[in-house]
Amino acid sequence: MKVVILAGGLGTRISEYTKTIPKPMIEINKKPILYRIMDHYSKYGHKDFYIALGYRGHIIKKYFKKKKFKKWNINLIDTGKNTMTGGRLKRLKKFLNNETFLMTYGDGLSNINIKKLINFHKKNKKLVTLTAVRPPARFGAIKLKKNFVKYFKEKSKLDEGWINGGFFVMEPKFLKFIKNDKTYLEREPLERICKLNNLVAYKHNDFWQCVDTKRDLDKLKKILQN
Repeated sequence: MKVVILAGGLGTRISEYTKTIPKPMIEINKKPILYRIMDHYSKYGHKDFYIALGYRGHIIKKYFKKKKFKKWNINLIDTGKNTMTGGRLKRLKKFLNNETFLMTYGDGLSNINIKKLINFHKKNKKLVTLTAVRPPARFGAIKLKKNFVKYFKEKSKLDEGWINGGFFVMEPKFLKFIKNDKTYLEREPLERICKLNNLVAYKHNDFWQCVDTKRDLDKLKKILQN
């Protein structure tokens, strides 16, 4: 099954790194995020990659030209610097051969079981399966009465709702819901198929972390230091 990775965003919330490189090329213990994502998919036998390039895409091209990963079939496609997530995916339509495909973002890592994800998708027979995750807890909860703390609880993941963690399985017919380059995948396309009961969620309760800020990056470096 082909794997699409969206790797063209500006990464403005972590601009201390992305001024010079695209976010998927930020290294975590000497390995780029993008490499780590691809390595995870390949462990489940998926080695046919289609990477949607945008901002500083030439750096990603240079990396793979230098490294020459013979174990993977890597296709690097320019999808425009200012194209939105839906538009980038739509531009890859001709490469997908009207087949079911995998898709994720180039800035999130997880230990999700890809085989179970695909089986879940096949069982439910919907246009799109997304992976639902609980965001890492960031704050403790307190209750005040005047200046006295009457209640204190360290917040856990269970206090958070489910969010879109990426790691999709998609049917090619879903692409018709994407209008053009200005379309955000996470807005009209997914919202429309949700109303049509054609979007299901595979719940993943284990490791997941996106890289939106330096704090996220520092956390991942500690988790993956081994």
